[in-house]
Formats: sequence, structure tokens, C-alpha cells
Amino acid sequence: MLLYQPEGGYCYNSDSILLYGFISRLMPKGKMLDVGAGSGIVGLLIGRDFPNITLESVEKQPLYAEFARRNAAINKIGYTLHEGDFLELGNHGSYDWIVSNPPFYHENVSRSENPILHQARYNVHLPIEPFIVKMSKLLKSSGEAAICYDARQSVQLFSACERAGLRVVEVQFVHSKEDRPSTLVMLHLKKNSKTMLNVLPPLITFSGDGYTPAVQAIYDKAKVHSIKCPSI
Repeated sequence: MLLYQPEGGYCYNSDSILLYGFISRLMPKGKMLDVGAGSGIVGLLIGRDFPNITLESVEKQPLYAEFARRNAAINKIGYTLHEGDFLELGNHGSYDWIVSNPPFYHENVSRSENPILHQARYNVHLPIEPFIVKMSKLLKSSGEAAICYDARQSVQLFSACERAGLRVVEVQFVHSKEDRPSTLVMLHLKKNSKTMLNVLPPLITFSGDGYTPAVQAIYDKAKVHSIKCPSI
């Protein structure tokens, strides 16, 4: 897949690729919303691989919205983009799936002063509680979601999901190396479910000087070729 990204703006990283791999195992179908689409990578990869998906996205930064639209057109993937704030989106109870790599860094970490990068990275622009509540409202009664988030905020994240009626049915922690703490967690959520939690084996990103076989397989499946450009 060819993906244009803004030069000097936020570009996708391994979080989006790993989330794509996590979602792909779940064989999604139906009407899907990609929240905080950025240049469109997560939703477009799923739309490319799963023809039974009707893909929509929401992105509030005009620069990224334009990149997402163009990337969908270039890759000939059906795409409806809602340009605006996710928290103001209507269509409640209409989605089978929601996927998202949202801005999840806490304001206490070192932060960028670039306003475009700041909106793309920090959860002050989409706090945990409103984010989870809105997802629950938009999903159908048996809808599902898959998101990634800062692993260090897992307690707040899990609690918010339970309060909003979204059961965490699968969780996988990502570690850069086998002996390093996890900084990323991926969740599979189901609305109005009573399923017990399945804790998946940890996903280790690097071994020696390269990716682990599991992570390399995800990159090989994604087959993304990125081009940075000032405008499109």
C-alpha cells in the first residue's frame, strides 16, 4: 500500500502497524470507524484486506484529513471521512467496529510544542473517559472495538471501559525487548459482553538487531511504502 504522509508532521509508527496486526486476527466485518485516522493507515490497511468492511473514519486536523482522503483514493479503497471532532460525531449505535490509535501520551511526559504534533500525540485532546464513552455510544449493541494505548495508563483505561459497558475480552502488552517494561497495550473490546478476559502472550518487538519473527510477519503483511511530502 502506498501511503503519503506530511513532511514535518506526525507520521505513523510501529504502534499503527502492530494494531493492524492485532485487528487482522479478529477477521472484522461490517461497518467500521477509524477514530483519529491521521493519514489513514490503520483503517486503510483493514479496508484493503477485508472486503466485507464498509470503512469510515474521523479526523479533526484538516491536513491529515486531506492526506487520508488522497491515500484512500490512490489505493482505490472505499472511504467516507468525517472531518471534525470525534466527540461530536453522530450516528450513535450504527457501527459494528471501531478501531483507533488515539493520542495517548500523558501531558506529564516530554511534549512537542508543534500544535499539529501535539494534537496527534497527547490525550489532553481526547481524554480516556470521553473517548471510551463515545465509542460505546457509537457501537451497535454487540459491537466490537480494537485500540492501542499507553500501557502505563491501563488501570484508567480498563476502568473506563467497564463503566461504559465495553468489556475488555483480549489484551496484549507490547515490549520493545524481552527484558523491557511494556509501553504499549492493545485491547479487543466487546459491547454488552460478559466474556472473561483472555491475556495474550506478550508481543516482543525486537530481538538482537532486528524485528522478532512475529513482528516482521506483521510488517510483511502490511507492505506499506511511505512517501513524505509537504502537500498533496
